Amino acid sequence: MTSAFDAHELSSYRATWSLDTRWEDNDHYGHVNNVKYYSYFDTAVNGWLMEATGVDTRDLSAIGVVAESACSFLSSVSFPDKVTVGIALERLGRSSITYSLALFVDGDSPVCAATCRFVHVYVDGQSRRPVPVPAEIAAVAAPLVVG
Repeated sequence: MTSAFDAHELSSYRATWSLDTRWEDNDHYGHVNNVKYYSYFDTAVNGWLMEATGVDTRDLSAIGVVAESACSFLSSVSFPDKVTVGIALERLGRSSITYSLALFVDGDSPVCAATCRFVHVYVDGQSRRPVPVPAEIAAVAAPLVVG
């Protein structure tokens, strides 16, 4: 069985988060610096989680730490572009979530500027030992699993 998931098409993602680029995001070469893409992805995931759960995730006893990330850059982004992050899940595990993300430059035909794989491992806020994904997060994350 093949998946209809196309990482380069915004319509393939189950959730989205919109952001505005900022003047300070541009580097000397006039485009958004590569490290800012990770900030956009991190902001999108955590902003979406807080909005979808109705909970400030910083107040949970378990916290999601980034254990792995990788980004493929496909085209440049520059201020004042408006961008949308597509959010889907490759996997919802017992103590981790593997996200499939993409950054799209908004317009009539959104352009995929980057794709990203992002893994949150949930750990106890005090001991930093792995714990199950909090129920509030698992409930909203489950519908985002693709493939």
